[in-house]
Amino acid sequence: MSYIKDSDLEFLKDCDSTDLNDLVYCLTHDPKDNKTRWSEELTSRDRYKKYYPNHSEYWEDIAGEIQCFGANSFATIFRRGKGVLYREILTDVCKETMSKFKDREQPIEAIEDALLIEIFGKALSQMSEEDIKKLGISFNINDISKLTSSTLLALAQTIFKLGGFKSYQLTLIIANSVSKALFARGLTFAGNATLTRSVGLLAGPIGLGITTLLTAIDLAGPAYRVTFPAVIYVALLRKKYNLTVEEKQKAALHEVFDIDDL
Repeated sequence: MSYIKDSDLEFLKDCDSTDLNDLVYCLTHDPKDNKTRWSEELTSRDRYKKYYPNHSEYWEDIAGEIQCFGANSFATIFRRGKGVLYREILTDVCKETMSKFKDREQPIEAIEDALLIEIFGKALSQMSEEDIKKLGISFNINDISKLTSSTLLALAQTIFKLGGFKSYQLTLIIANSVSKALFARGLTFAGNATLTRSVGLLAGPIGLGITTLLTAIDLAGPAYRVTFPAVIYVALLRKKYNLTVEEKQKAALHEVFDIDDL
């Protein structure tokens, strides 16, 4: 499957190989037995064989594999071997998971956030009061005595709207839970020690919500076992990439204008 130029996946070329590990694993391994998928093509690619595990060297093949599985998610079988753009894959997954996004022309981050919010909402419905309080503590909420799932969901929506590190942190928690629920393994990268604790804290409760979603997704076709986690990993990588860009911009401003506190 050849890569179709896709502005929503181009940023993958700037991702570290270590950060791409989980996405590659998702595309090449079956969650049922963690063995290589019979339907994947990535491991047979020349650049994969030459550069693995330096994933950034064959990022176009990775992006093409996502597009390939996305094409298999749709009802039509007359694509003549062609994949589909990431935006189409993402909106399709959102529809299958009943994620509420405005329209397919929204910024790609907004559509990804709609999916993340839906997953988080499903997870909250499975959480105990103790789990909700733990999550509140991980987000530095001072008064957790009256914290509810509704207030946490509203907080999550605000976090995603504002973006930045908290948005990345929450996405990392969700992506780690997806990884554990599907592949029985957490993410291979998780940042600093504080962030790592937050990531592992609620993998179980959030995993229950994910399992609820997967029950419905499985009915739509096996390719969703690939595209569902793939878009979650891509959303996570995008948030980390955006954070890195922001940090570089601040560093450049500091150097030019000698600003101590931006």
